[in-house]
Amino acid sequence: MKRFFDFILSLFALIILVVPIFLITIAVKLTSKGPALYWSNRIGMNNMPFKMPKFRSMHEGTPIVATHLLLNSSKYLTPVGNFLRKSSLDELPQLWSIIVGDMSLVGPRPALFNQFDLIELRTGKNVHRIRPGLTGLAQISGRDKLLITAKVDYDAYYAKNISIIFDIKILILTTINVVKRVGVLY
Repeated sequence: MKRFFDFILSLFALIILVVPIFLITIAVKLTSKGPALYWSNRIGMNNMPFKMPKFRSMHEGTPIVATHLLLNSSKYLTPVGNFLRKSSLDELPQLWSIIVGDMSLVGPRPALFNQFDLIELRTGKNVHRIRPGLTGLAQISGRDKLLITAKVDYDAYYAKNISIIFDIKILILTTINVVKRVGVLY
């Protein structure tokens, strides 16, 4: 049921958001060199790697590490990158990953391929057994302000309590947090 819910809602969102997606694509292309989309190597369900699309918010050649590990991360941002990140619009292409089944609307955010500490902690708490999400309990509970251990605790709680009602609650709270820009540091 969750997969069906994810597929239908994501397809509907892609149809409704086609104009903003087109406009963001143009804005990224006009303000920086390189492709509009960045395909990030991520870790998915059962620790299987997959490629996750995002609108490119950083210049090409930026080190491939979690943003909080970059010294002076703002110097890597494209002219529209800060806006895309703070508004979470850089995440819209991930609707495609949900449609093809690599991701879910709600779940733990997919780890970068080189976030070994996060992958190990999640595996230890069986979080790796569920699809990563566009948003999740950790995102509505502090997002960038949380330590990795706290994020994993939220992810583990979610993994043990998955339900459509819980997903709807998280999606509603995500929308509120995105509008208010709650927990966004990078």
